[in-house]
Amino acid sequence: MSTVAYEIVDVFTDRPFAGNPLAVVFGAAALAGDQMQALAREFNLSETVFLLPSSTATYRARIFTPEAELPFAGHPSVGAVVTGMRRGLFPAGQVVQECQAGLLPITVTEAGEATLTGGQPTLGDPLDPAPLLGLVGLTAADHAGPAPRTAGCGLDFTYLPVRREALARATVPLSGEVPMISVFAWSAPAAYARVFCPGVSVPEDPATGSASLGLGVYLTACGWLPADGSSSYTVHQGAEMGRPSLLQCTVTAESGTVTATTVRGHVVSIAKGEIAVPPFIG
Repeated sequence: MSTVAYEIVDVFTDRPFAGNPLAVVFGAAALAGDQMQALAREFNLSETVFLLPSSTATYRARIFTPEAELPFAGHPSVGAVVTGMRRGLFPAGQVVQECQAGLLPITVTEAGEATLTGGQPTLGDPLDPAPLLGLVGLTAADHAGPAPRTAGCGLDFTYLPVRREALARATVPLSGEVPMISVFAWSAPAAYARVFCPGVSVPEDPATGSASLGLGVYLTACGWLPADGSSSYTVHQGAEMGRPSLLQCTVTAESGTVTATTVRGHVVSIAKGEIAVPPFIG
């Protein structure tokens, strides 16, 4: 039976058994998409990333939840680049990741830290908070700040600002009506977040790089971060799941329009081995 190599890492943490666990699969160039999906379902983590050759970038990444392929995600991108560097696939420094969201620059260090630059920023119109609050088991009294909006830098999330004390009472939405929602409390320069993704079979995520990138777009739009220049903020996530995570972010804006975002974090190796290649299904 043929196998491929894999490594399990914890992302956005500097200690093991915290942050967001990730499966990184190597030597998978011959695998079809349905075989990758079967492996992601077997690992049953929020995401599994496959490192593949690229003709236009340092490497190509394909990212899967247990049920679907994603065009981009933050913790698989950070985890993949650090793990690939440690395995000698490329040296530390500036690399470029190819994924469905495009070509994304990433800086990786020998110390096992990576800084990911987000894709094209997007911003949706203000939304009625009442239905979103109801989806996560909260009430109008828990809402804090401006109206919710969708935003993203390669992957869109809906951002719902709430009071800090309400975070612990938020519950996973039973409906996939809003596939990915970040419920957060803002205390400058830090956000305390819980991210629910029932629409992609991830009830709650302990560290979400893509949501942290989009949060900078939302914070700028609502005036909680400066409309011009570069500013920094941190995202604390995963505490309610027993997996505390720290995501360090920057956002750059001109006249209220975001032009660039970054998210930075550490990666800790947990396990490695070989896994059987699933039979071709398609």
